[in-house]
Amino acid sequence: MAYQIISLEHFSSTFGSMAELSSVALGGKIVKVSDEFFAEAYHLLLVEPAPSLKGQYGPNGALYSGWETRRHNPTYDWCIIKLGSPGTIVGFDIDTSHFNGNEAPEVSVDALLSTDEDESGLRNAQWTEILPRVPLGPSARHLFSVPESSRYNYVKLNMYPDGGIARFRVYGHISLVLPADDSEPFDLAHIFAGGRVVFTSDQHFGTGSNIILPGRGKDMSDGWETKRNRQHDHKDWVIVRLGAPGRLQTAEIDTANFIGNFPESCELHAINSTSDIPDNDSADWVTILPRMKLGPHRRHFFQLEADQESLLTHVKLTIYPDGGIKRLRIIGTRGKYEGYTVPESRMEYASATTPIVQRATIGKVIPVLPLTPEAFAAFGQVIQAYGSHTTAPPGTKITPANRGTASKFHKLALLKSSYPESCGATAGVSVYRCDPVKVTGGMVELNVLERHKHTNQAFIPMGAGGFSWDEALREPGKIYLVVVALNGGDDKPDLSTLRAFVATAAQGIMYNTAVWHQPMTVLERAMDFSCVETQIGDGGNADCEIVDLDEALYLKLPEI
Repeated sequence: MAYQIISLEHFSSTFGSMAELSSVALGGKIVKVSDEFFAEAYHLLLVEPAPSLKGQYGPNGALYSGWETRRHNPTYDWCIIKLGSPGTIVGFDIDTSHFNGNEAPEVSVDALLSTDEDESGLRNAQWTEILPRVPLGPSARHLFSVPESSRYNYVKLNMYPDGGIARFRVYGHISLVLPADDSEPFDLAHIFAGGRVVFTSDQHFGTGSNIILPGRGKDMSDGWETKRNRQHDHKDWVIVRLGAPGRLQTAEIDTANFIGNFPESCELHAINSTSDIPDNDSADWVTILPRMKLGPHRRHFFQLEADQESLLTHVKLTIYPDGGIKRLRIIGTRGKYEGYTVPESRMEYASATTPIVQRATIGKVIPVLPLTPEAFAAFGQVIQAYGSHTTAPPGTKITPANRGTASKFHKLALLKSSYPESCGATAGVSVYRCDPVKVTGGMVELNVLERHKHTNQAFIPMGAGGFSWDEALREPGKIYLVVVALNGGDDKPDLSTLRAFVATAAQGIMYNTAVWHQPMTVLERAMDFSCVETQIGDGGNADCEIVDLDEALYLKLPEI
């Protein structure tokens, strides 16, 4: 089979736009190996370059960051690798760094497409050679390009006859995973859906392309992190070319593992562009998420302000002033747009259980997102404890209490009242017992909102009863809805600001004064709430104003 040796200076131009199909960051893994006496094969797929372990020894001899087998093999050694994603293969980086005198003299690579969940028979499967036997040298990276292959999900690295290899990277095109139904929402930015990071303003500590990888990663090393900048109003940004042009609905911005170095805030813009890398300063960028505060080590969920009639091709995530982001998810439905054609050999279609598929809807249906303090900040406060004090919102005062048996999170929400003194309004604690609402097709109907013009209002879930004679619920529900809107210029709810969240029994909420909200709505099972508020208590509009919506809206619940 034909191949070409690529010089290191041409690495970026040859493989720079390709995916590393074998990477552990995508889910690549070692399946089976003939021998790994001196150094284990898992090192081959590590993201970081191989370090020198010179002078360090283990029970079997000198230590190496790589795969090293016994001497004197009469045939050859082999290692079977499952790719992180099926794809077509275009080349390899076979690195023998720090192996000098014990490097593998020659290698070849075979490939296989298998859907059999039983991997025990892979050794004897019908493999196809895609890189013929080629020589290697000591302590060097060896780059080989091959004609684009068919779609495969396994490779077998053969080394003749034995020795050591530090890293092995397989480059190619991911087989895009797209929903068969164009109306099915999914993560348009995901690398498995064809998303690509095409520009990053700074990636001093972590690569921008990490933000579209699957999962939440393992630590800060597999996120995007910029260097510190102390200039006023500094910002960093990353531009993602979506896997398909889409109608954008919701976003998830994850700061997992970034605790003392998460961005203060962020915003999202989108554009419809035929350019691979749109001009950052173009007037065509539209805001789809205004600047929002971020918190440490947390998944943030936001409803986007994108026109559902417009197809958008790129998203720009801007962070202020700097810091780290682990993952970016952009949920929407795909459309068709010239310039986004993909060969059928690189496509497969997903079922609703595939990780990139997300449940959401558009128009008169409002997506319900998990409740976070940052997304709720315009409407009120989230009242909850934090297992790690470092993940509490910045500025939260936390002290030991009860002689060290408790932690106190101080004043997460303050009571406020603007009633005229003559009204005789008083603050108090009430209890609401709420029955679950009807859920049809994963949706809850919304047809009424209320507000309290002169007071804020807190709801704190109460727990289960423990005694046979008490009146508490034995098995209360664990989740409830929080639906809010700001007041409009006509002194009615501004439905363009309507947001819906799902909260857990570990979270209380405080509605800001005069914020419109849905009456308490619980799911699955009844729940008790303590309610802290100021009121007159005569049932008048001064205490609670209620409006019926002209047209019912539907709240689309997430799959929990």
